[in-house]
Amino acid sequence: MVRIPTVEERAMPGIYPIIGYRDAPAMIDWLCRVFGFERHAVIDGDGGLITHAELTLGADAVVMLGSIQNDTFGLRVPREIQALTGGVYVAVEDPTAHYERARAEGAEIVQELTGNGFGLRYTALDPEGQLWGFGDYRPAPPSA
Repeated sequence: MVRIPTVEERAMPGIYPIIGYRDAPAMIDWLCRVFGFERHAVIDGDGGLITHAELTLGADAVVMLGSIQNDTFGLRVPREIQALTGGVYVAVEDPTAHYERARAEGAEIVQELTGNGFGLRYTALDPEGQLWGFGDYRPAPPSA
């Protein structure tokens, strides 16, 4: 039998970025203070590690994160390998206000607030070197 998703489930995205951090507790605080995320769920592990966390921004943005240990799939943060392998883009209602908040809180802005064919956006790095983009562009939903 096929289960039909609820209206609430259909409103949420079906893909959730997962990010590993060396100092996940500090990064949770930083992401909330600088980018405006809110703690939805934080599961503490042994020795001050974060087993799993879910942060939300607005009604439909969710990112999951946790502590990296040397045995966690061989993950490294960008600052350790001095390279980027990807990034996270988050649609926000007011990119200008979001940008001003991030700048005022000391985020490392790597692409200033600008408009292009994909709306108004900016890009920043967090303290562990993860790439974050924020803007008002939203991809069209897939057809049902």
